[in-house]
Amino acid sequence: SARRVQILISELVLLFCSGSGEDSLDRLLPPTGAPRRKSATSLSKSEPPLLRTGTRTIYTAGRPPWYDEHGAQSKEAFVIGLCGGSASGKTTVANKIIEALDVPWVVLLSMDSFYKVLSPEEQALAATNDYNFDHPAAFDFELLVATLRKLKQGKSVKIPVYDFTTHGRQKDWKNVYGASVIIFEGIMSFADKELLQLLDMKIFVDTDSDIRLVRRLRRDITERGRDIEGVIKQYNKFVKPAFEQYIEPAMRLADIVVPRGGGNMVAIDLIVQHVHSQLEERELSVRALLASAQQTQPLPQTLSVLESTPQVRGLHTIIRNKETCRDEFIFYSKRLMRLLIEHALTFLPSQPCVVQTPQGHEYKGRSYKGKGITGVSILRAGETMEPALRAVCKDVRIGKILIQTNLDSGEPELHYLRLPKDISEDHVILMDSTVSTGAAAMMAIRVLLDHEVQEDKIMLVSLLMAELGVHSVAYAFPKVKIITTAVDKSLDDYLHVIPGIGKLTNPCDWMMEPRNVV
Repeated sequence: SARRVQILISELVLLFCSGSGEDSLDRLLPPTGAPRRKSATSLSKSEPPLLRTGTRTIYTAGRPPWYDEHGAQSKEAFVIGLCGGSASGKTTVANKIIEALDVPWVVLLSMDSFYKVLSPEEQALAATNDYNFDHPAAFDFELLVATLRKLKQGKSVKIPVYDFTTHGRQKDWKNVYGASVIIFEGIMSFADKELLQLLDMKIFVDTDSDIRLVRRLRRDITERGRDIEGVIKQYNKFVKPAFEQYIEPAMRLADIVVPRGGGNMVAIDLIVQHVHSQLEERELSVRALLASAQQTQPLPQTLSVLESTPQVRGLHTIIRNKETCRDEFIFYSKRLMRLLIEHALTFLPSQPCVVQTPQGHEYKGRSYKGKGITGVSILRAGETMEPALRAVCKDVRIGKILIQTNLDSGEPELHYLRLPKDISEDHVILMDSTVSTGAAAMMAIRVLLDHEVQEDKIMLVSLLMAELGVHSVAYAFPKVKIITTAVDKSLDDYLHVIPGIGKLTNPCDWMMEPRNVV
């Protein structure tokens, strides 16, 4: 009733005036009956699986393979859809699920990011709280479905950033990639048939309407700069009717209904148990499949091995000799890397080009035919090849992908990546010092493909490769050019290339140049 709404508004105003925080609203919530208990399915929270340094976030628990030995995606991300009325606690429930899951590579996607761009007339209506943001027509479902589908398929996507103050999208969109679990929340999460088909689990957050009103008042006034009268007007005119017409009826579509929102840890525990079981069913063993594969075919035509001249043979002799000292190993490895990079550049497309010489004559030469060149190193050993690339490609852009082996499963895991913008338009030189089974190289190539780099524009450049690694990469990605200085026959029990070379795992040593002390 109107009287009840006025009482709630007065209560909220008192809370604002007292300066109390979010905890002050707890007394307005129905009691949960029992103290919050720790999830039985979650792992220890003493060491969260991520490390924050400045503006970067590095996962200390990596993302396992999401593709098979053929390089094709074999599992999609698990998508949880959260629906509920405005300010019902959907984001709180989502964060509780993420915390209890305790797995890396979880993406939280909000439907609020996909409001349509308003016309000048609609902007004027929004300024007077006369535009209906709680109607399905207010959302860009075409963009939303396309984005969620790509993210579910493991692709890199760009998410619009909606500004609730100006009612428009910001210029810079967020890049999102690498989700094992996607939690998608919004008031109209169940309102589109195509969208529903992308959801593996549907959850409805059911919260008392009075509590939702109080939360909405607090949020819109403190976070979005609205006045109380405008919020109440919008609630009565749009929010409440939309809930009754579109949102509440969608509860029947839910697999699980969560009363009381984030305080209901029993429901959250059940959700987490189900998600864990689904993730376990989707686990793959790519490295084992590659290592056990019988490679009896001749080396692929996409492989190019640097000509074994006396100089190249001599350099290999030095870096393969266990008696070679550290300084000489680094020096001669750098020489060989420089030759390798120069050789790789000959495979870039070129076109005829005529220039004028200082003597006034024409010279018919060639120039690079493409938008740009990007080098991507597979950390850490791949970084040792960056100086050679920078030495021959002026102003080349560099990206990095950190892939490490899980000591328990033996599988490669993606921990971190930083790729230049618009890399999809470039030719990419993917660098790793050695390739044994090809598992890490395949993961890096899969990452580039997920960022829409064309397969025939990727060159895998490695100082030394095993035959198994060559066959694995070529079989999975037949258009990728593979370039190396030598191919060794076999691997030992530890999957090391045999006969092999020295270790190339401390790039810091390679970056240091001798300096004269003055």
